[in-house]
Amino acid sequence: MRFFHLSDLHIGLRLYNRDLLEDQRHILDEIIGMALKEQPDAVVIAGDIYDRAVPSAEAVELFGSFVEKLSGAVPEAEIMMISGNHDSAPRLNLFRGILLREHIHMIGVPPQLPGESIEKVILKDAYGPVNFYLLPFVRPSMVKAITGTDENGNNLSYQDALKSLIEREEINREERNVFVSHQFYVPAGDDAGSVPRMDSEIRTVGNIDQVDASLLLPFDYCALGHIHKPMTCREARIRYCGTPLACSVSEAGQQKSVLLVELKEKGSLSVTPLPLTPLHDVRVLKGSLEDILNEPSEDYVTVILTGTPGMTDWDIQERLREAFPNLLEIRREGMAGIVQEAEALEDVSKDPYELCCSFLKEPDEATREVLRQIINNCL
Repeated sequence: MRFFHLSDLHIGLRLYNRDLLEDQRHILDEIIGMALKEQPDAVVIAGDIYDRAVPSAEAVELFGSFVEKLSGAVPEAEIMMISGNHDSAPRLNLFRGILLREHIHMIGVPPQLPGESIEKVILKDAYGPVNFYLLPFVRPSMVKAITGTDENGNNLSYQDALKSLIEREEINREERNVFVSHQFYVPAGDDAGSVPRMDSEIRTVGNIDQVDASLLLPFDYCALGHIHKPMTCREARIRYCGTPLACSVSEAGQQKSVLLVELKEKGSLSVTPLPLTPLHDVRVLKGSLEDILNEPSEDYVTVILTGTPGMTDWDIQERLREAFPNLLEIRREGMAGIVQEAEALEDVSKDPYELCCSFLKEPDEATREVLRQIINNCL
């Protein structure tokens, strides 16, 4: 059984207010070309299809074109996708029944009633069945009719909600099982703060959405979405593929890829990254103005200037924009006003909780708890 694992397309994303639609069209066409060449038995998209819950018409049109071309490139393959935390679950779930007839499984909503189960797609090869469990992004409030609440009537934690959902499934461990999920899984025993996160990811206050990856041990492979940097949760079979395209400057220099996963007999697993080449790279250039101007390109570039070129800010911007038409930002080191500029940049990088606490000037713990609840409910 050979299948593609990709996630976090974030169609409609803007990078420093720059429209990335053509960059995304290019990378999606590249994925279609890979599928045409490799002819996988299935294509798995592990959430965050769109960058926002109500995507633009252009973003919807691009995704529709992608699915149509992909289905044409691999007509015998099953295409399976789930919603992520950026998606509108009900919208993605809208044509779920109709799309099944076309071998397209678009699962937007997780099981919510006691009689419902995680969507299961069974494929077969020479070694027997492979069971794909498709679980969209889950908030505990979504599934409390199944999982119940704690002794105080509050929603369960993300950890306990996911544990309950997985344990109620009758998983045949003699067969091969693949889990598709979009959550923040943390390697067993690790602190959530040690997991590398990208600036483009939404984070909860206090990492309340973290889930211990040990819950995933019943599965032969876990195709995960949500983390934008390619990584494993300590085991090769529990893996984030990362975004196919850099979504922030913090992803500069990362090699993006589609994962080609192959399952043979039970216990046999191989994962091969198929490298993607973007229309424009995301890069960070640091040095003197003259040195940087010697490297003109159309990439998306953040410039960090060192030294004092003896020019006005306007002149510096004009020269840099001429050399880099897709310039994202200019930062400076060693120049007048650098302290104030650095502080402004630091404020922009803070999460909403930190900004609120900073505005309120050392709030007490009761106020902090209210803030945590409000912000986490909004995310």
